[in-house]
Amino acid sequence: MTSEQLKPHARGRAGALRTAAGAVTPVTGARITGGLLRQWQERNRRATIPHTIGRLRAAGNVDNLSRLLADDPPPYRGRYPFLDTDLYKTLEGLAYEIGDGHADDAAEEFFDEVVGLLERVQAEDGYLNSFFQDPAAAKKPWEDLAWGHELYNLGHLIQAAVAAARRMGDDRLLGIAVRFADLVVRRYGEGREEAVCGHPEVEMALVELYRETGDPAYLTQARLFVDRRGRGTIKHSIFPPDYFQDHVPLREMPSVTGHAVRMAYLAAGAADVHLETGDQELFAALDRLWDDMVATKLYITGGLGARHSDEAIGDRYELPSERSYSETCAAIATMQWAWRMFLGTGGAKYLDVFERVLFNAYAVGLSAEGTAFFYDNPLQRRPDHEQRSGAETGGEPLRRSWFGCPCCPPNIVRWMAQLGDYVAAERDGTLYLATYTEATIETASLAVSVETDYPWDGEVRVTVDRAPDGPYALALRVPGWARAATATVNGEGVEVSGEWLVVERVWTAGDEVRLTLPMPVRAHGSHPYLDATRGAAGLARGPLVYCVEQQDVPASVDDLVLSAPRIVSANISRSERELPGAVVLRVTAGVAPPPSPELYPELTGEPLAEPSAPEEVPATFVPYFLWGNRNAEAMRVWVRTQ
Repeated sequence: MTSEQLKPHARGRAGALRTAAGAVTPVTGARITGGLLRQWQERNRRATIPHTIGRLRAAGNVDNLSRLLADDPPPYRGRYPFLDTDLYKTLEGLAYEIGDGHADDAAEEFFDEVVGLLERVQAEDGYLNSFFQDPAAAKKPWEDLAWGHELYNLGHLIQAAVAAARRMGDDRLLGIAVRFADLVVRRYGEGREEAVCGHPEVEMALVELYRETGDPAYLTQARLFVDRRGRGTIKHSIFPPDYFQDHVPLREMPSVTGHAVRMAYLAAGAADVHLETGDQELFAALDRLWDDMVATKLYITGGLGARHSDEAIGDRYELPSERSYSETCAAIATMQWAWRMFLGTGGAKYLDVFERVLFNAYAVGLSAEGTAFFYDNPLQRRPDHEQRSGAETGGEPLRRSWFGCPCCPPNIVRWMAQLGDYVAAERDGTLYLATYTEATIETASLAVSVETDYPWDGEVRVTVDRAPDGPYALALRVPGWARAATATVNGEGVEVSGEWLVVERVWTAGDEVRLTLPMPVRAHGSHPYLDATRGAAGLARGPLVYCVEQQDVPASVDDLVLSAPRIVSANISRSERELPGAVVLRVTAGVAPPPSPELYPELTGEPLAEPSAPEEVPATFVPYFLWGNRNAEAMRVWVRTQ
C-alpha cells in the first residue's frame, strides 16, 4: 500500500485496538470522568508528559533525527540503537491527548516537530532509524536483527501512527509507517528472507495496521513473524535462544520464558493474529501459556519477571521479593495480552489479571508527582538497597527521573493516555463493564454513566442515559477476589453469581444498577513451592496489594509478625498523614527479632532463646503502588507469620 492510497480520516473517538473479530468488541466511546484513573490521567497531562518531552530533548532523542539533515552528521547520542521508540511511544500518548482536546501548546508543537523531522529523514525506500541511517554507524541496516531492534522501532511507529490517524484525523505518521511497513513486507514477506526481530512488538502493530488500512499483507506479515520465531533464525549472542523466545515455536512452548517484555509482547501479537484469523491452535497455546503464567510465574502484584540478569521470567515458583524485576514495560505488555484474550473470549479471568496489574505492578512504576520512575519493581526494599543497573558505582535510593534505556517512562505516558479504551466492550445486545472507574460510556445502542470510588470503595452505580427500544443487557464484572457481592436494579435486589452480573431488560433513561463489592482486608499466603514467601502473608483489599514502609511502624519491618486474624480485622481508614487520600490499613503486629545473630545457627531441637511475650506495635500498611514516595526506607509486601 502506498501513502497515496490512504483514505483521509475524520477526527474522532476510534480506539487503540479496533477489531470486530473477537467474542466482544472494544468500546471506544468511553471517557474516564473522575476517580483515581482520572487523577492519573490528569497527572499524565500536567506532569509526566512535559517531563518526558524535556528529558527526550535533553537526552538527544530529537537531535538524533535532526542531525541526519546535516551533510556531516554529529555522533548519535545514546547507548542503544532503538531510542527512536521513546519518541514514538510519546507521540502515541500525545495523539490521544491532542485528539481528545487535552494537550497544551507545547505538547502539540513537540508532536508537529517530531513528525516533521520523521518525514524529512525517512529514506526513499521507507527505512527509518536514526542510528543505522548515520553513514558513520558501526553497523548497516538489517545487519543485527537480534539487537538492532529495527522492527521493534517500526512497531511503536505504527502504533503512534494509527493513534494519530484515529484520534486526530492526522495521516502524516500513517504515511511514514506504511512506507516502512511496505519495505518490511518486501524484505521479509512470504517467500522472502525468513527472519524475526530480536525484540517482539511489531506483530501486534502490524495487525493493527491491517485493521486500519485493510491491507492483508500486514496481517500475513504478523502471522509470519509469530510462526517463524522459535526456529533459530536469530543470531544469539550474550543470551541463549530462550531469552528471545527463539528456542521453540510459540505453539509448542511449555511455559512463558525469557525476557519478560519480549514474551508478553509476542503473546499479545499472537493473540491479535488469532483474533483476525480465528487460528484456534494458536489460541489454545496462548491460553495454556496464560494459565501457567498466572498459576506459577506471576507476582501477587501482577508483576512479570523474576531475574535482573536478563530481565527475564524465572522458573515456575521462582518469585523472589527483593529481587523481583517486574519491569514496568512488562506490566503494560501483560495488560495488552490480557485485554486481547478477553476480546477473544469474553472471559473475566483475563480482566482480573488486567486489573491486578493496572493498580499494582503498573501504577507503582510512577511517582505520586508523576516525574520519577521505577524501571524494576521489587516487593521488598532492604534498608541498604540502591537502585542501580549494575554499571554505575552508586545508585539512587528510589525512583529515577530518567534512564539510559528509558523505555518505561514514555510507555507509561502512552498507556495512561489511552486508558479509556480499556473500560468497556460490547457484543450484540450486551455492554460489558470491564474496568471500574467513574466514566461515561456510549455505544450506538446504549449510553450509561458510571459512578464509583473504585478501587478505594466497592460500590458501583450505573445509570442509563440513553436506551434502545428493545431488550438490552448490561454485564458488570464480578472480580475474582469479590465475595458476597450484591446488586439491585432500580432498588430491587437481583441475584449475583458467576464472573458477570448480567441484567437484560428493556431500559429507560434513569434506570439504575448498583453492584456492591464488599472490600474486607484479605490475608494471602503463597503456594508451598514458592520458597521466597513461605511462612509469610500479604495484605490486600479489593484489587490493591498493600505493603508496610519503615516510617509507618516503630519496629523493624523485618521483625514484624502478623497472623491472619489480625490482618482481616485491620482498621480501614482514609489516610490523613501517610499518603493523603489513600485508603490505608492499620493493624497490630507482633515483633520477633531473630533469636540468634548467626547467619546459619545450628538447630538442636532446643529453643535458640528463652521464649518471651512478644512485643506488639501498631503498623500502617499503604497501597503498594504508593510506596517510595516519602523517605527511602525499608519496605515489605510479604510479612512473616511466625
